[in-house]
Amino acid sequence: MTRRKPETRDRYRHFLTITTRWMDNDVYRHVNNVVFYSFFDTAVNEYMMREGVLDLEDCPVICLVVETGCQYFSPISFPDAVHCGLRVAHLGNSSVRFEIGIFRNHDNTAAAQGHFVHVTCDRETHRPVSMPAAVRAALERLVLS
Repeated sequence: MTRRKPETRDRYRHFLTITTRWMDNDVYRHVNNVVFYSFFDTAVNEYMMREGVLDLEDCPVICLVVETGCQYFSPISFPDAVHCGLRVAHLGNSSVRFEIGIFRNHDNTAAAQGHFVHVTCDRETHRPVSMPAAVRAALERLVLS
């Protein structure tokens, strides 16, 4: 596996700031790796809700996570602020690959980088369906040109 280098803030289209909590630290005194996936999920869903394309109750189409990954470069600890950079690396007919950069406080290089692949599915059958136009439009704004 080729190890990527940490990217800089200018490589992301949208940012969300999250404050770390005391309970995020593990016995090694840094934010535990599993918490990074919560940061990813929060950044993606906050953006979709902000754009008005995520309806948790009534939308006939849902997004299911089918792949995730993360590389860690430097530690984050409570009480650091985490700045989650978000972009779309691939936008298909029914899938999207989100890439998230995690930046500590005011650092310009990522402490971690990860991805989520979501597939748009019918809420009842969980079978893939074409991405709704409004969702596609919101995601297109995150594509790094």
